[in-house]
Amino acid sequence: MAKPKLSFICQACGAVYTRWQGKCDACGEWNTIVEENAAGGIGGGPQRGARRKGRPSALLPLSGEIEEAPRIISGLAEFDRATGGGIVRGSAILIGGDPGIGKSTLLMQAAAALSRRGHGVVYVSGEEAVAQVRLRAQRLEAADTAVELLAETNVEDILATLGQAKRPDLVIIDSIQTLWSDAAEAAPGTVTQVRTAAQTMIRYAKASGAAVILVGHVTKDGQIAGPRVVEHMVDAVLYFEGEGGHHFRILRTVKNRFGPTDEIGVFEMGGEGLREVGNPSELFLGERNAKAPGAAVFAGMEGTRPVLVEIQALVAPSALGTPRRAVVGWDQPRLAMVLAVLDAHCGVRLGQHDVYLNVAGGFRISEPAADLAVAAALVSSLSGAPLPPDCVYFGEVSLSGAVRPVAHAAQRLKEAEKLGFGRSVLPDSSADLPKSHGMRIEVVEALPDLVAKVAAGGSIPRPDDEAS
Repeated sequence: MAKPKLSFICQACGAVYTRWQGKCDACGEWNTIVEENAAGGIGGGPQRGARRKGRPSALLPLSGEIEEAPRIISGLAEFDRATGGGIVRGSAILIGGDPGIGKSTLLMQAAAALSRRGHGVVYVSGEEAVAQVRLRAQRLEAADTAVELLAETNVEDILATLGQAKRPDLVIIDSIQTLWSDAAEAAPGTVTQVRTAAQTMIRYAKASGAAVILVGHVTKDGQIAGPRVVEHMVDAVLYFEGEGGHHFRILRTVKNRFGPTDEIGVFEMGGEGLREVGNPSELFLGERNAKAPGAAVFAGMEGTRPVLVEIQALVAPSALGTPRRAVVGWDQPRLAMVLAVLDAHCGVRLGQHDVYLNVAGGFRISEPAADLAVAAALVSSLSGAPLPPDCVYFGEVSLSGAVRPVAHAAQRLKEAEKLGFGRSVLPDSSADLPKSHGMRIEVVEALPDLVAKVAAGGSIPRPDDEAS
């Protein structure tokens, strides 16, 4: 009998090695390589040696009728927004998030909302018993719905159970790391088992037309645990984010084959579960101090939704040889670039100052349109001059000091006007400005123009003053 062939697979990225080693050369992680049987996995079952003849398929032209993908509307507006207008039938969705962030709570409320609309939902729990899931359903006032529960971890048993009754509209798997298949000779949670279980459930979704939601654990770096190939196999990838010290949660779309990416849904965590936040700008600006220097309101875009957040900056003289640069909610290299442009083109010297930057409410900004608001907050904190409380800022700063226009200016201004803001500072040559609006628009062509406007009510320290 031939000796079974063994391989060593990294549990972080899925790289395969012929022998064990402490560090993965592909992703750089330590102690993530685990020994697995190479005969397991996809195609490694009892009929691994048998080869079947290929079956021809029909070739279709590119031209033809296009049918709109039917969607399942849950009734949770924020959840439907993040999924692109509802869950597409036969699709596979992967949802990741930190432990305890509220993934199971969100899916239980979505399952209850779908069940109240007459859709069949099956909730498969691989981490909790049926009694524990029922306790959560009672707390969320979802126990009176027709959601069916199943506590099982074997993929073949799950599919056999689903095949007995009427095909459900939605199947929730919580979580994919707990499932295991007879076709893979590996422990649950390993790369082989996760890949095999995910492909089996995705194949069931495509063949039956039932939508499948897979819950995935995340690593310490915030990435979904397991092989990255799972993210390529599914139709949509959503991250459920939130800070421990804040009560709101954000469902962020990073991949969606049937809708826009970078879309968000905002929820507020309470004692009775998650509550939808229809206007997140009011949530992020709720505790704003308009008279304090160093606070600028940024009109940003998250997918198709405009969001107003407050950017707070604190500039203080440093007693250290290397001043501190602390950033929360924004890109730290981007802050270093803005500081360098202020120094080189505007004469704002911050080399001897500690700089602290924070996006209020724990919100995270990724677009470069926040450059102008960050620069305004930094100059305001340095000069001690508060910014106008009814003014919003957005624009991208280039290395030459010019302020470049950004997209969706009309939507940003409309959201700001709806919340009572009467002024806006934005780049010149913004193409999609509304023809009629009630806001006072101040155009800046270069960053020195903004510094002059902000510092008009205060005084910026000069190098000669610091030396004396």
